[in-house]
Amino acid sequence: MPKRDREATRTRLLEAARLRFAREGYDATSVRDIAGDAGVDATLIFRYFGSKKRLFDEVTADLPAGLPDGPEEELVARMLRAVVFHDWTRYGGEHPLVAMLRSSAHDDARQRIRREVCDTYVDALRDLAEGDDRELRAELLSAWLVGIGILRSVVTTPALAGASADDLAPHVEAVASALLGRPMRGATGSEG
Repeated sequence: MPKRDREATRTRLLEAARLRFAREGYDATSVRDIAGDAGVDATLIFRYFGSKKRLFDEVTADLPAGLPDGPEEELVARMLRAVVFHDWTRYGGEHPLVAMLRSSAHDDARQRIRREVCDTYVDALRDLAEGDDRELRAELLSAWLVGIGILRSVVTTPALAGASADDLAPHVEAVASALLGRPMRGATGSEG
């Protein structure tokens, strides 16, 4: 098979796996499903990736890391835009962490979720919070933001699914300011 065809096949497999894992999670996704979606024989998954687990690892390896730069008082607004309002078409329209959540029966997926959420979001919010129980308040705010993302993209509740970042801005500002114990700016600005 020419190199270009191998690369195209590998790319199709990655795209099909990304969507399947995002929609159904690791356990509910079969190698045959992925291969069928990509229009190839299932044995090619083992040839290119070695195993379903290694394919999953590669698909989830490109999870966005880090937070967008900007003023501290706008961190929550940037998080909201990056997590909730970013274009996640590559992942079936949902944040890639949702795929990880659907696969959380596996310890390594659970650990990756914990690292992504704690090491990125919770730590950044904790560093902004004031007061003795800042870790708890940072986790509460993180849980709220993740919940917004899930209700908006997975559950598609009508009000959240139809809301813009500007619609959420005053509410985000109020909750974030209360939980962090300092003034925060809402989510106004570009969405994505």
